[in-house]
This record gives sequence, structure tokens and C-alpha cells, in this order.
Amino acid sequence: MFNDIGPLELVTLVVLAVLVFGPDKLPKMIQDVTRTIRKIREFSEGAKQDIRNELGPEFKDFEFEDLNPKTFIRKQLDNDDLGLKEIRNGFDLKKEMAEVTDAVHGRDSESSPSSSSSSTSGATGGTVDMTKRPEKAAPDERPPFDADAT
Repeated sequence: MFNDIGPLELVTLVVLAVLVFGPDKLPKMIQDVTRTIRKIREFSEGAKQDIRNELGPEFKDFEFEDLNPKTFIRKQLDNDDLGLKEIRNGFDLKKEMAEVTDAVHGRDSESSPSSSSSSTSGATGGTVDMTKRPEKAAPDERPPFDADAT
């Protein structure tokens, strides 16, 4: 619960509590706070148990920590039923961004220091040469008709 409080901060809190409440009232205040925390925990555990009973036996392994999005995603990434580890490990964002940047600026990705792979054709997912202009048709030749485009 107090994992992020250092020793100096703890000593400061104790000195501050002695100054604010005084040495006479401090033990009574500590008892009241611990009693309140204990009641809140009992209420929380009772509510969790009631929810589990209402959900039924199909949710017997339900954990309330799974409702935290970070915990849920971490568990799903650790669960390799979907093959997410291969996808996550096979995706190099820096390399992909460098290839896109090189393509936009018209540089060859093979000469780029950030890219270590050889250039592949556009059909296989490689870089696209943005500086290359499309071939122009002859002036008397009509473009192909596309019924879906009209």
C-alpha cells in the first residue's frame, strides 16, 4: 500500500502527526485510522464476495484486478493463444518509420543507416519510390474505362 513512500517521507509524516495531534491524542488517532481501514477492507471483501455469488459458477475464476486495463492487457499479451507475441516481436516500429521517412524524402532505403535489410519490391511490402513519376500514355490513347469509378 505504501510502496512509494521513502524513509525520509515516513519520518516527516510521523513528526508532522506528532506536531498536529500531539503525543497524547496520537495513539487514539492511529487506532481510529486502523479501525476505519479494517472496516473498509471488510466491506470491500464482502462486496466482492457478493458479486462473485451473484455472477454464478461460470465466473468462479474472475479476478477484480482484471478490470484494470493495464492488468487486462498484460494478461492478454502473456496469453499466447492468439499468437500476439510473434506479432509484437516481429514489428519493429523504428525500422518501419525510417522506411516511411526515407520513402517520403525520396532517399533509397539501402543507403540509409537505420535500415539493415535489403530493399524488396512493392508487392511484398517493401519501400515505395515516391520520386518515380507514373508513365504517361500516348496522347491519342484513352485511359481504361472503370464502371465502378463512375
